[in-house]
Amino acid sequence: MTSTARSRRLLAASIAGVTALLLSGCADSSADSAGAGDGSVTLGFVNGANTHFHTCLQKAVEQTAKTKDAKVYSANSKQDAGTELSNIEDMISRNVDALIVQTVNVDALDGDIAKAKAAGIPIYLTSVSTDKVSDILGAAVVDLTKVGQMDADWIAKDAGSKDVTVGIVAGAPGAASDLLVGGFEKQLPSSAKVVANQPGMFNPAKAQDVAENMIQAHPDLDYAFVANEEMALAVRKAFDAAGAKKVKIVSVNGSEDGIAAVKDGRLQATVSNSALTIGETAVEQTVDLLGDKKVDKVSKVPLTLITADDVDQAPQYCPK
Repeated sequence: MTSTARSRRLLAASIAGVTALLLSGCADSSADSAGAGDGSVTLGFVNGANTHFHTCLQKAVEQTAKTKDAKVYSANSKQDAGTELSNIEDMISRNVDALIVQTVNVDALDGDIAKAKAAGIPIYLTSVSTDKVSDILGAAVVDLTKVGQMDADWIAKDAGSKDVTVGIVAGAPGAASDLLVGGFEKQLPSSAKVVANQPGMFNPAKAQDVAENMIQAHPDLDYAFVANEEMALAVRKAFDAAGAKKVKIVSVNGSEDGIAAVKDGRLQATVSNSALTIGETAVEQTVDLLGDKKVDKVSKVPLTLITADDVDQAPQYCPK
């Protein structure tokens, strides 16, 4: 790290000392962990929500940090861009060496990055990147558009030349869900018609309500794309309760529950993007980049389409 960057960080730390109490009041202190590890490198991890993916991602970040002799402070933004910025400000007040951020909204990243950059603290992004790669330390990127495309390709292959109807249960607008759904819709063949598209907000209860309304309005639905497996399993329950067991569901993540559901037929396909891999990559590359090691600034996380044919080869999703 340059001496100029260090001086900016010292200045930021002194300013932050005056406002630390205010900042901690803005951030969700109950979601802020005391830190994992006690090494010479200090990292701030700002998580985006409380889904199974986010829980596994945090576990991967904290476990990997221990192997890299790094200390981690964690906070959760709970799908709120304002809380995310407050969490970043809180991490700046801790004078961390770098920030790892799983953003809740790609539109909020410019402000987040500017805030950290002004304090001389580099940001490493998980799942998504930014157009201005020069402004960040690095990123472990999931090609979310490709994930949606892979699920759409499975439907196209399964449906063949038949005209079919498709329902979409999206996540929360503004970040991962928009990219997933956009890729999915654009890749569908012309013979597949999207008849419903509603957000489930990455909340299984909300997704179940959406699915109940969807199947009532479209009782002949053929397929459903659901933006994560926690919601997909709730959607499956709603469809089955309505007598719509024939609806085939494709989803995203490759979690333990998702893989089990593919194995027993509740889900027909899912795209694995391992939270374990994302967390490990983020910490390892952040530490390496801080040490001026030559590594790829942006890494693409491997994607695998999982069906009943290859379910036993699914990558590990969550750290043990």
